[in-house]
Amino acid sequence: MGGVGDEEPATKRMKLSAGELKGLSNGSSCAEPVAGSSRDLMARPLPSEGDEQVVGSKGVIKRVEFVRLIAKALYSLGYKKSGAHLEEESGIPLHSSVVNLFMQQILDGNWDGSVDTLQKIGLSDENIAKSATFMILEQKFFELLDEEKDMDALKTLRTEIVPLCINGSRVRELSSCIVSPSFGGTPGKNIVRAKSRSKLLEDLQKLLPPTVMIIDRRLEHLVEQALVLQRDACSFHNTLNEEMSLYTDHRCGKEQIPSQTLQILQAHNDEVWFLQFSHNGKYLASSSSDRSAIIWEVDVNGGVTLKHRLSGHQKPVSSVSWSPDDHQLLTCGVEEAVRRWDVSSGECLHVYEKPGVGLVSCGWFPDGKCIFSGVSDKSICMWELDGKELECWKGQRTLRISDLEITSDGKQLISTCRDNAILLLDREAKVETLIEENQTITSFSLSRDNRFLLVTLLNQEIHLWNIEGEIKPVAKYKGHKRTRFVIRSCFGGLEEAFVASGSEDSQVYVWRRGSGELIEALPGHSGAVNCVSWNPANPHMFASASDDRTIRIWGLGEQTVKHRGAHSNGIHYCNGGT
Repeated sequence: MGGVGDEEPATKRMKLSAGELKGLSNGSSCAEPVAGSSRDLMARPLPSEGDEQVVGSKGVIKRVEFVRLIAKALYSLGYKKSGAHLEEESGIPLHSSVVNLFMQQILDGNWDGSVDTLQKIGLSDENIAKSATFMILEQKFFELLDEEKDMDALKTLRTEIVPLCINGSRVRELSSCIVSPSFGGTPGKNIVRAKSRSKLLEDLQKLLPPTVMIIDRRLEHLVEQALVLQRDACSFHNTLNEEMSLYTDHRCGKEQIPSQTLQILQAHNDEVWFLQFSHNGKYLASSSSDRSAIIWEVDVNGGVTLKHRLSGHQKPVSSVSWSPDDHQLLTCGVEEAVRRWDVSSGECLHVYEKPGVGLVSCGWFPDGKCIFSGVSDKSICMWELDGKELECWKGQRTLRISDLEITSDGKQLISTCRDNAILLLDREAKVETLIEENQTITSFSLSRDNRFLLVTLLNQEIHLWNIEGEIKPVAKYKGHKRTRFVIRSCFGGLEEAFVASGSEDSQVYVWRRGSGELIEALPGHSGAVNCVSWNPANPHMFASASDDRTIRIWGLGEQTVKHRGAHSNGIHYCNGGT
């Protein structure tokens, strides 16, 4: 690994150090409120008491709430008779008679009556009551304008809305609807017709307490939330086609994880150091110490065949990078040059070099019009495709052995700038942020959504960092072996829910990203596994590169390719074994 240089960056730096690792937490989505309806039924006294006031084995579900949610769901599904029968038989009304009257008054446009009824509901929060009144009177105001009753609308504004003493900026907007015909076109027209009475009722449902008006589809939301939590807790969930059922708890088996060797690619003549699937999953590129790179083609059945062998580097090829459209490929020699290739023809389109220094890494800008590279003098350079150098960030920006990434918006460059530090360079704000580890960093990988960074360390740990918002470590992964070589890890699987890594013990390791649980240690290679790449278009396929000069294609057992022996193109087909 490279050492610390003397040059210091001129721009501002912020430092973040690795602390106590915390697990990932998942947020929950909000239910979509939609207007509901109910018969005006009075509740009969509920004879149950004690344990009968709750349902379920845990004693945490209140019977009244549960019945009301079921009734609301029945109405939402269009089963109005069933919902009414449930209310009558249970003696538990969906809404009180006062709330039912209030809802009907809103739909009928009885604005004065609805404001009076709102006061009878008995809201404990005066701010909510005022906000609800404002919403009702605003609708009244707009409908008067729509009926061209401007003076009545003005009276409503002055004598009813203004005295509420809230939403001053909105009151000024309402005034503009009267005094300025150009405000939104014809006074009030566009705004009035943009909001129906049923939409007003939906908005009131959002505002009022759920004990007063239950949000529409609340039961569906709770069921969906339970299913999502089960899915997220499932260690092996890895398929889009899995239909989750309400009849049983969700649980996947290990068969969802690619763990069978389907093919062994044997076209390289020396150690295979790096490999990467294209964004569309139709190609795989590999690089080797044999000074070549290979473009492999993935067919619709997952079979991999050699497409082009790329020769021309004078030194071992350390890395590759796919263009955003997957039509071109960059290859980087060890402290040598970067070459740009046409994927279709295999032709070398350009060679990027800098006199007196070597290039150590490569990547594409998101628009595909520029490339960037780490340089052996620890700078990062940016070129147009024709080779014109556009910009160079000098100082200690990268190391001689370093990964280099850029976020999909093109704003942030990411590079290992010291043995134990990763640089996040904001190109627009000219701000540099350092992620500091306590151990030497050997490689890193950026998630597709740009939110997470996977950092492989010398001490045989992989750390997951959140780099969106507050930068912090959120998980760590252990079990693989790393003592001498650069070992690379990757995100993969459905929604990148897994982490995979090579290892010096010749195995591929797979963890669940959220929990850090080790779920697979896959044997097969006879040398150190240097790199793993998961197909972004197929959660059931990844590839591993090894010092044993081979690439293994991993998949599910039922997708194994029939044994076809060794072919002249360096491909060996397996029958699911290792």
